Amino acid sequence: MARQVVFSKRARNNLEKLLNYLETEWSLKVKNEFIAKLDRRILQISRHPASCPESEYFPGLHKCVVTKQTTLYYRVKEEEIEVITFFDNRQDPNKLKP
Repeated sequence: MARQVVFSKRARNNLEKLLNYLETEWSLKVKNEFIAKLDRRILQISRHPASCPESEYFPGLHKCVVTKQTTLYYRVKEEEIEVITFFDNRQDPNKLKP
């Protein structure tokens, strides 16, 4: 049974900035391709919450690579999956704070 996936305020803000960036700096096509990949990953983690490895930096958070540039971090809760944040993999991992 699939669990509901919810986004934290931080994740919603990061996603909005990322989608705006993709559309403005790249194209609507690139943005839509990213959304399709994200939708597939969200479906995957909703059905199989443990399918992505736990973060070595933040125990309890799972790390899900959406594209080679973007990773989402999520927490498995009793009734739902909470997406905590999106992270640009080209950044210093020390910038990622829970």
